[in-house]
Amino acid sequence: MVHKKNKYWCGCPIRFTMKHFGDKWSFLVVRDMMFKGKKYYNEFLEAGEGISTNILASRLRDLEKHGVISKIRDPEKKSKVLYSLTSKGKELIPVMLAMIEWGSKHDPNTEAPQEFIENLRNNPEKIRQDILKRLE
Repeated sequence: MVHKKNKYWCGCPIRFTMKHFGDKWSFLVVRDMMFKGKKYYNEFLEAGEGISTNILASRLRDLEKHGVISKIRDPEKKSKVLYSLTSKGKELIPVMLAMIEWGSKHDPNTEAPQEFIENLRNNPEKIRQDILKRLE
């Protein structure tokens, strides 16, 4: 049995991870960056998930604070901010792929392309490398 010193104890790896990604919105922002190439605030808003502006702003701030994403001024569109995954964020690729594989297996209404799922099951490392190359 693990001794819990106080309510903020973070010795459990799952609890630690959930502290960084406490809700679906954080994962969906990472998903949109990783798989859909989204980089701008408005692109996240228009992703079709129905996230509110205050929740999106909060999640982007939290992800940046935890070193999962970074933001810079867009060099071409100076009035816009560009978001990208950090190396720490890119380390989530296997986690996201595992979630896709599990979800596609158990969700009869999955929208994941069957070819992608088959490739993921047959060669997850190639999929991971392909994603990393696209994010560079």
